[in-house]
Amino acid sequence: MSDREKSALNEDELQELVAASDSGARKVPGNLGLFIAAVALIWSVFQVLLASPVAPYVLPGDLINNSRQIHLAFAIFLSAMAYPLFRSASKTSVPWYDWLLAIGGAYLALYGYFFYDKIVQNGGLADDSDAMFALAGLTFLFIAAYRTLGPVMVVLALIFLAYVFFGASEAVPDQIRWAGASLRKAMSHMWITSEGVFGIALGVSTKFVFLFVLFGALLDKAGAGNYFIKMAFGALGHLRGGPAKAAVVGSAATGLISGSSIANVVTTGTFTIPLMKRVGFSAEKAGSVEVASSVNGQIMPPVMGAAAFLMVEYVGISYFEVITHAFLPAIISYIALVYIVHLEAVKNNMPTLGNKVVSMGRTIGGMILFFAGFAGLCYATQYPVGWIVALVPEGSGWVLSAALGLVYVALVWLAAQAPDLEPDDPNAEVVELPDITQIYKTGLYYLLPIIVLVYFLMIERKSPGLSAFWATFLLFFILLTQKTLKAMFRGEANAMGRLREGLIDLIAGMIDGARNMIGIGLATATAGIIVGTVSLTGIGQVMADFVEFLSGGNLILMLIFVAILSLILGMGLPTTANYIVVSSLMVAVVVELGAQSGLVVPLIAVHLFVFYFGIMADVTPPVGLASFAAAAVSGGDAIRTGFTAFFYSLRTVALPFVFIFNTDLLLIDVTWVQGVIVFVVATIGILIFTAATMGWFLTRNRIWETVAMLVIAFALFRPGFFMDMIQPPYEDVEPAQFEEVLANAPVGSSLRTVVSGPDFDTLEMKDLTLVLDVPEGADAAARLDSLGLLLAPEGDQMILEEPMFGTPLADTLSSFDFYGDDPVQITAVRAPNDQLPKELIFIPALLLLGLIALMQSRRARSIEGVPA
Repeated sequence: MSDREKSALNEDELQELVAASDSGARKVPGNLGLFIAAVALIWSVFQVLLASPVAPYVLPGDLINNSRQIHLAFAIFLSAMAYPLFRSASKTSVPWYDWLLAIGGAYLALYGYFFYDKIVQNGGLADDSDAMFALAGLTFLFIAAYRTLGPVMVVLALIFLAYVFFGASEAVPDQIRWAGASLRKAMSHMWITSEGVFGIALGVSTKFVFLFVLFGALLDKAGAGNYFIKMAFGALGHLRGGPAKAAVVGSAATGLISGSSIANVVTTGTFTIPLMKRVGFSAEKAGSVEVASSVNGQIMPPVMGAAAFLMVEYVGISYFEVITHAFLPAIISYIALVYIVHLEAVKNNMPTLGNKVVSMGRTIGGMILFFAGFAGLCYATQYPVGWIVALVPEGSGWVLSAALGLVYVALVWLAAQAPDLEPDDPNAEVVELPDITQIYKTGLYYLLPIIVLVYFLMIERKSPGLSAFWATFLLFFILLTQKTLKAMFRGEANAMGRLREGLIDLIAGMIDGARNMIGIGLATATAGIIVGTVSLTGIGQVMADFVEFLSGGNLILMLIFVAILSLILGMGLPTTANYIVVSSLMVAVVVELGAQSGLVVPLIAVHLFVFYFGIMADVTPPVGLASFAAAAVSGGDAIRTGFTAFFYSLRTVALPFVFIFNTDLLLIDVTWVQGVIVFVVATIGILIFTAATMGWFLTRNRIWETVAMLVIAFALFRPGFFMDMIQPPYEDVEPAQFEEVLANAPVGSSLRTVVSGPDFDTLEMKDLTLVLDVPEGADAAARLDSLGLLLAPEGDQMILEEPMFGTPLADTLSSFDFYGDDPVQITAVRAPNDQLPKELIFIPALLLLGLIALMQSRRARSIEGVPA
């Protein structure tokens, strides 16, 4: 064992590493520690009540209306209590200055609550005293963000705030100069109203994110984390490279529990990484597998990272739609990671653990059946619920609660028939992997809160906050009663005495949930300054023009630029803050540039693109925090671990580019049958891409085989690219024939038109590509009225008049000057062309894949000494 591997951190040091990042490194003993814990507990209780259906009856209206201020007050106060301001500061006591920062910051965060009537009277505009208090509030917020999130978030916010105050200076280049704002106007925007700090991002943190973080903390405290890891090892640990495969599946499951990449790495990695090293993985590769799988936990529905809840507000769709769109890329990404691990094990002829002989095909088939069965169970729940509601409409809630309670008691009785699961020692001389047939029953009741969550989200289509409330409420009951019920079923003495242990677990879980929320609350609040600057100054449009200039109007270059920006900012920002910043600046630019290129880029696709690269920042050297955490567990080199993890994550890097151009992957406008086909083909495509990048399919690839497999993967992911080359999807039509084409086009089809004219602000000529969905209408005139287009043909020119206010295209075309010397006109029209199904491209692609497989299988047999 090398000196570096001997330097791997022990369990206590690893927990301190996680705490320093996620919940605060300061652990205060005695009465003061109890006081801090009590504040965290009160925060959790408040948030649970706020999300509950009884909130209007048990909480005053003022508290509900100002819940964002209260949320931030708790976060600032607890940051001063839990996170030392200086490295040299005590970790077991709270210095006097932290008390000032805690109390002062909480008071200033509540300023809008205390002076609500005054602010309403002034119409939201700050007076001089309001502005001073707001400026002080920003200062206290910056200090809290610095101690919790590091300097990058604060520096970035200060740069944007400086632009608000000094953007009108002559020292600022003309291209980004703006009119400027007074202190009162700026502070009104940033602190007094809901445009800045107390904007959408903090609102989402208050309404949704807290409950999901609390749900994860309680599920972990109940023991679900250990159960999921044991089940993963029981199912996969005996296969070649089994510990790594189990790490992937276990991390996908524990993604339900922890929204933190670092916590996920440490939670599963302390067991998986030593076992991976034991079967032949190097320290760096073992850490990299854990990093790649743990980071992807944030993209795995139904409980994704905090940024997913922000998409609900930013995109204007339900959380159900967000997780529907995110589901397929997440699933195939994990499938590819399991395949990467398998190829590593095959390439290096790694041994298996234990003496159990298993079939990989039967194991994978069993896992597919389990997940399909679980999904079917979640879906089928609606039928008995519907019958009970129909039979007992008035008291159905009580009947359903009693039925769920009976199921829970029955599953706890089943769990009591076997011993409680204890964490295994991965460094034991003899490793005995769990027998899944013996342990599965010990934690089946952990699935009940997840089923409740999925049911309310996917079937009832309730809000994320209310869905998480009911799932969390069930967890309260489980934590309080599971130990007592098991003791009763096992005939143990003093079973009722175990209630106290359950209560302690519940309180500890609520405290952990609150501490885990400190960083997220402060990140969303501080990022609100950047969002507020964009809305106040209009810098977003300036950034759009600048980025468009850098990319030369090329969408691929634009996407690469956005990806790099996300990775760079992610080196110093948490995922949620990174997502808020980049999406605020770049999403609209990508959508607009896509439209100019004739490509319809759905808003959710670009938001998921930014989200994916935001989480990749936890992997990427030199500041990938998850990679450093994995290296601390494995004793490997952190930088090498980061680079290897990035290489393993190439499929996560490639997928966002794919679903921008092929939105079928996001299950947008596809039927069930099409969805199944997309899943199968995309899975094959990602496996082929993985085999190409790993240089190994059935045996070691030759260069031409790697290139061919990359082309095959591209063809499977984006068959339209090749079909468009064979048979163009659109034909060019003269602008003068626009009305005739519009009249004859099928309803629901798309016409691509290029509108050219002078820009309203600069008077320079510009082009804009419009994708017009053909509406219903008996003739061209009726369809033009539906679209809001006013045409004035002049010879070969098709002049456009300004659309009527309130019509569909009024906002889209508002950037043109319709009253200048140069007319606004349609300069190009592309009508849909009859095209063969793009899926026909799959046939030659799969035939080529079959040829490569045949050649490699012959080569593999000859290497093994078997005549080909």
